[in-house]
Amino acid sequence: MKLTFRWYGKNDPVSLSAIRQIPNMSGVVSAVYDTPPGEVWPRESIAALKQAAEQNGLAFEVVESVPVHEEIKLGGADAPRLIENYCENLRRLGEFGIRVVCYNFMPVFDWLRSDLSKELEDGSNTLSYEYQDVLAMNPASGSLSLPGWDESYTMDEMRRLIERWRTLDSETLWSNLSEFLHAVIPVAEEAGIKMAIHPDDPPWGIFGLPRIITGADSIRRMVSITDSPSNGITLCTGSYGANLANDVAAIAEEFADRIPFVHLRNVRHTGDHSFFEAPHPSRCGSLDLYDVVKTLVKHGFNGYVRPDHGRMIWGEQGKPGYGLFDRALGAAYINGLFEAAEKEEKY
Repeated sequence: MKLTFRWYGKNDPVSLSAIRQIPNMSGVVSAVYDTPPGEVWPRESIAALKQAAEQNGLAFEVVESVPVHEEIKLGGADAPRLIENYCENLRRLGEFGIRVVCYNFMPVFDWLRSDLSKELEDGSNTLSYEYQDVLAMNPASGSLSLPGWDESYTMDEMRRLIERWRTLDSETLWSNLSEFLHAVIPVAEEAGIKMAIHPDDPPWGIFGLPRIITGADSIRRMVSITDSPSNGITLCTGSYGANLANDVAAIAEEFADRIPFVHLRNVRHTGDHSFFEAPHPSRCGSLDLYDVVKTLVKHGFNGYVRPDHGRMIWGEQGKPGYGLFDRALGAAYINGLFEAAEKEEKY
């Protein structure tokens, strides 16, 4: 496997020089953040990311993410133009040696939590999701500001967008995903890129909005839309694992040939549709990450892995979930899991 680390560009408080010092770290996962969603990324911006990484002894081969514009998900009148822009981004990324593009098809919100700094018994702080707390939230009230919120929308725009979505059901979203995949997967193949859809996080509907990438059944449907090695998934253990009904190791087993990218993190269930993000070791959470890694290794996995969201520990302050210290501990744990699993498989 190729161990990687999420990096948010030159404004990220976690430096490339610090990332490089994590043992066995091969590269960074990043994106162009100064271009609006739906527009074409300048080659100069892609080149700058690649150059910065390589100057620090790191590769830049995974993009997370090329955002899918809301009009594509909605099937709006401007969707064809925006899809062509997306295809052009894939062509340009292929020119610079990008091999995997992680993306999602979640309406309006990306990952969502009810608390960004839940204090654990050891004094660390973590991200958590309490179902009843989320039910009490009103995203159109102007009082909600969480990581899954696109702050580029004004409040009026957000209200209108949510109302548009409430007229559409999950089958319409599936249809629009199909249109998107039929257009972009052939371009990804030509560019040498594997598309890796990220599961909905959490993997159930929120605020009355449809969500469709939630477990094994939905993955089967997604990969059947276009049967191509470039049509794959991001195996995010924390996102799939948040749902008690999902067996993450079984997902790894069934879709091993469609997994170019893995997010490894643990969650601790606190109730139905409630959880907090736990330290990476299996005994700290509800997921057996070694079982997942063993399954991947058994199938010859040689793709990209990154430690996902981490806690804030040792007094660190920063972007919730994306500090240095706990993610570095997670990377060390991942190194150990893969070394053990690979040796076990060999002997």
